[in-house]
Amino acid sequence: MASSVNERELILDTLLQITREGEYSHIALRNVLEKYQYLDKKQRAFITRVINGTLEHLIEIDYIINQFSKVKVNKMKPVICAIIRSGVYQLKYMDSVPDSAVCNEAVKLAQKRGFSSLKAFVNGVLRNISRNINKISYPKDYIEHISVRYSMPKWILEQWLERYGEDNVLVMAEDFLKEKPVTIRFNPDRISREELEQMLREEGVRTEEIAEFPAALHLYGYNYLGGLESFRKGYYYVQDINSMRTVHWAAPKKGDTVIDVCAAPGGKALHMAERLHGTGHVEARDLTGYKVSLLEDNIERSGLKNIEAVKWDATVLDRSAVGSADIVIADLPCSGLGVIGKKPDLKYKMTEEMQTELAKLQRKMLSVVQNYVKPGGKLVYSTCTVSWTENEVNARWFKEAYPAFSLVREKQMIPGLDEGDGFYIALFQKENHG
Repeated sequence: MASSVNERELILDTLLQITREGEYSHIALRNVLEKYQYLDKKQRAFITRVINGTLEHLIEIDYIINQFSKVKVNKMKPVICAIIRSGVYQLKYMDSVPDSAVCNEAVKLAQKRGFSSLKAFVNGVLRNISRNINKISYPKDYIEHISVRYSMPKWILEQWLERYGEDNVLVMAEDFLKEKPVTIRFNPDRISREELEQMLREEGVRTEEIAEFPAALHLYGYNYLGGLESFRKGYYYVQDINSMRTVHWAAPKKGDTVIDVCAAPGGKALHMAERLHGTGHVEARDLTGYKVSLLEDNIERSGLKNIEAVKWDATVLDRSAVGSADIVIADLPCSGLGVIGKKPDLKYKMTEEMQTELAKLQRKMLSVVQNYVKPGGKLVYSTCTVSWTENEVNARWFKEAYPAFSLVREKQMIPGLDEGDGFYIALFQKENHG
């Protein structure tokens, strides 16, 4: 059975890394799948689904547990809490695993982790929930109801309700829980669509073309991306279509100088370099040595020669770069509320206070990096969030603070209404004094 104890131990350890130790879910899951590459496709799919599913539905899961357990979630030992949470996810959302197996495996796992005295507690809670899983009473208040059913923190829903209305809030909340394909971008100068599709077919991967982006594909049915020779050879890069749209809006011309000020892991910078067709120069910057190493790895894998990685703090003015760039890409640190579907733990880690501080940081960075745009050049401000204060409000602040720049166009992509991630792009053009 795919749900062996070994797999459940991996699930438990990974959930504890995320919920107790604060590791980001996409990193923790990637690390465990890379470490245990020998696992077959079914095992990897089981581990991925239980980890992501438990996190995606965490508010609902805790709400259910608290209805049936005398010991509330916030009073449980972390190991026991993680075991019961993943068990409830399987009971409610995975018909492929018998309820009896979920309960039995949870009890075994508690015992194996040194909690024999709590075996009866784990068993009692899960079996009680199993008997009543279709009789859960949900809150009547609209926001409270959406918060529990779709496991979205209320403060996020309240922000969106004020801005987008009830119907759109529901569409967004639903969209984050939908399974979606991975989107890739390839370099047509290096490999044709037909050649890549053939290679992927031979590797057992199904593809779907994207009309708006001829150099992009949706991928389905693969086991592990790093296990595909086509990926290892650098023929393509995972990138959401709205991230690609940032580069399309910037419309680089041959010979352009481009600075991407917060570039890691490098999707937009590499896309820019590809669009320059071997001409010009892209400087992909980021703050830490780790992020620069990610950029360097991806640049090496791409085979592109007109791009380099540079360690630089976007809040510090680089006087040597003033007035040097035809295009500045400012895809800045944000609350990440547009990519909750891919990084489900973000919605629990982010707070309104953190969001406010991020909006201030974005303004600080914009005030610095606008100096790098040459007369007549462009600045593209983007985020992977759905947040009025971080997006439209900051764009208006920038336009007023720096009147040499005009706002050419902007768009907030809404999950469920627009294809791709929740994303914001604002394109600014600087006056040409010459």
